[in-house]
Amino acid sequence: MHRRAVVLPFLCALLLLLGGVPASAQPAPLAGFDASTNAALREWNVPGLAVSVVKDGKVVFSKGYGVRKVGESAPIDDHTLFSIGSISKSFTAMALGMLVEEGKLSWDDPVRQYLPYFELYDPYVTREFTIRDLLVHRSGLPEFCGGILWYGSDFSREEVVKRLRHIKPVTSFRATFGYQSVTYMAAGEVIRAVTGKSWEDFIRERIFTPLDMKESSSLFRELKGAKNLAMPHVRLEGKPVAIAYRDSDALGPGGSIVSNIHDMSRYVQLLLAQGTLEGKKLYGEGVARELFTPQMLVPLRPSSRPELKPLNATFSAYGMGWFLRDYRGRKLVTHSGGMDGMAAVVLLVPEENLGITVLSHQDGAIGTTTAYQFLDAYLGAPRTDWSKLVLKFREEGEQKEKEAETKLVAARVQGTKPSLEPARYAGRYRDPMYGDLSITQENGKLVLGFSHSPSFTADLEHWQYDTYRLHWRDPMGFPKGFITFTLDAKGNIKGFEFDQPRLLDVNFDELHVTRAPDAH
Repeated sequence: MHRRAVVLPFLCALLLLLGGVPASAQPAPLAGFDASTNAALREWNVPGLAVSVVKDGKVVFSKGYGVRKVGESAPIDDHTLFSIGSISKSFTAMALGMLVEEGKLSWDDPVRQYLPYFELYDPYVTREFTIRDLLVHRSGLPEFCGGILWYGSDFSREEVVKRLRHIKPVTSFRATFGYQSVTYMAAGEVIRAVTGKSWEDFIRERIFTPLDMKESSSLFRELKGAKNLAMPHVRLEGKPVAIAYRDSDALGPGGSIVSNIHDMSRYVQLLLAQGTLEGKKLYGEGVARELFTPQMLVPLRPSSRPELKPLNATFSAYGMGWFLRDYRGRKLVTHSGGMDGMAAVVLLVPEENLGITVLSHQDGAIGTTTAYQFLDAYLGAPRTDWSKLVLKFREEGEQKEKEAETKLVAARVQGTKPSLEPARYAGRYRDPMYGDLSITQENGKLVLGFSHSPSFTADLEHWQYDTYRLHWRDPMGFPKGFITFTLDAKGNIKGFEFDQPRLLDVNFDELHVTRAPDAH
């Protein structure tokens, strides 16, 4: 998520407790989980979450916990909407599978056959890039690249895809796993090119409607009329703070769907039933098999902590819209999703005909660990207080972050001044991929702005020499970073460089900012 210390590298694979309905109504494996779930919410200081369990084709558990917005009393229930983030990718892969089955395209067709404007940095990769490559994270591009183009911006989906040609690869094509959202945006544009319908319309007509997922949506404007909507929350100074939804329509096929556990249970039932539900066939067994077949190896990152040993996998791969790994001797099909102030996870165990969905506020740890707690219960594994373990790890990470900040402040060179007067730094700047950025003066202070992304507005605090600290204005609570101005031999500003921790899918290292030619 957005905080580098709060979400530690191994939190994506961790577990936490959660409960279920009143004991008398609970399936046997979940007896007594209610109290532990509510305790976990208190310990994590998270306003709420919702959980559903599908077993043997039936929804055996579906319940909300907590409230939709901190400080208010409206409860979370089966129909409360949350963002599901990157789980949207699985809908995109499924949609393409339908088109493959209908003979309208092939998994291994070149992308340029449908999107003539599709272009990457390397001409060979551009020519060879296939529909399959769009879905399996093996482009050779940097992980999470291109987020600066879609996050809170006014770029269209097509414009984002067109600008990918500026991003230099960091590995050979098809050699290394590197997670992306932008390639899924291109996949959505392929659906539009083949069908003449937008990705949103196709998903609604071919997945939402036949599954009776009436409350799910993929468009920002449709949230305005929603009456049962959980608000995003971020953790600021240790407390949950509600923030507004951000328009993520451009991201679309890579992460814009909003849903609830009622609708997601229908989706999980379809997945476990290999494409047919209640007599309605959305896709066949061939597509179902392809979605869950390893397409690209994902590096194993085993934990050395003894208490986390059960989480260490012996294989890890990516299918089409799904991560694949083993857990306690079973094949696990899973994906998580994170958007501003919200998190989601789906776990499927096909051989047990079991599927678990957790939708939550705030960072992804409580949702993922809750899902694994349910999974352990159904697999008959020993019950462990994962909540306390994960909280301990998060506290350790936060302490390390505080120590790093203390060291950073101590190393600051005192008494330095910028090379130039503040007004000389103001002006227009440009990045080849993104376009224009600006440095302006407000009340005597310098302010950084991005021409297409109001979210990326930051007040500049002089740090040392020609380095300024970034204080982002966005309520998301972005971590502070730095920019350093560079000068030529004549003392003219050449541009500036970012030293900024990654924000969700946004990697500022991709930017190569120079002074615009007419800005001197």
